[in-house]
Amino acid sequence: MLDDFMIRAGLAALGTALAAGPLGCFVVWRRMAYFGDATSHAAILGVALALGQGLAVFPGVLGTALAMALAVHALSGRGLAHDTVLGVLSHGALAAGLVAVALTGGVRVDLELYLFGDVLTVTRGDLAWIWGGAALVVGVLVWRWRRLLTATLSPDLAHASGIAPRREALVLTLLLSAVVAVAIKVVGALLITALLVIPAAAARGAARTPETMALLALAAAAVSALGGLQVALWLDTPVGPSIVCVAVMLFAGSLPLRVLGAARG
Repeated sequence: MLDDFMIRAGLAALGTALAAGPLGCFVVWRRMAYFGDATSHAAILGVALALGQGLAVFPGVLGTALAMALAVHALSGRGLAHDTVLGVLSHGALAAGLVAVALTGGVRVDLELYLFGDVLTVTRGDLAWIWGGAALVVGVLVWRWRRLLTATLSPDLAHASGIAPRREALVLTLLLSAVVAVAIKVVGALLITALLVIPAAAARGAARTPETMALLALAAAAVSALGGLQVALWLDTPVGPSIVCVAVMLFAGSLPLRVLGAARG
């Protein structure tokens, strides 16, 4: 069954949606979109380092994304503005990655594949990484849901309950690194944050509880991934940008619900 490239592409898209949808809710609630950009930009450096050393791409991307997450976490609150730290590290990592790609002599790097994704080239090995990473992300979210939610919505209540908000923030940053590694071949480094933010934003207007929003965000991410794949096949367009375009259409369709909810409130 997995010899069919379309089946592999669909499974890869679904696995990415499974990881990105629920985690995207925390990205929206905590306004971490810029942090998502910084982590995903570091992925290009990971690609270059992995290919230059003859290693698999996924571990290289995961390693650099984790390093970026830990660097941001360590530098935050140490006399530097958070957006300044993110700006320096984000653009520095992207520039370093592009330079590293240029210096990988003897290794041909399809930069567009990693910038915008190409789910149609996913292999069985890639599927194992994608679904393994997605299972890890969802498992940790389920395990620590209450702690993560409390630390996100009310740090003071978290402290009173014996929860360390900074530790929970670190957990989220590490999970975000895993999603970057999972999604690199599906939507590419430049569009990963869009797949995190847009489905969650679309779900927000129709959800009355955080749990409902997470489930709706997962559904919206899945529809975006599979719908974008189908649109790309129909119109012969790049898959990653097509997925994001479908997500944007879902968000536009959710706006009346948001307006109605605001009017009722």
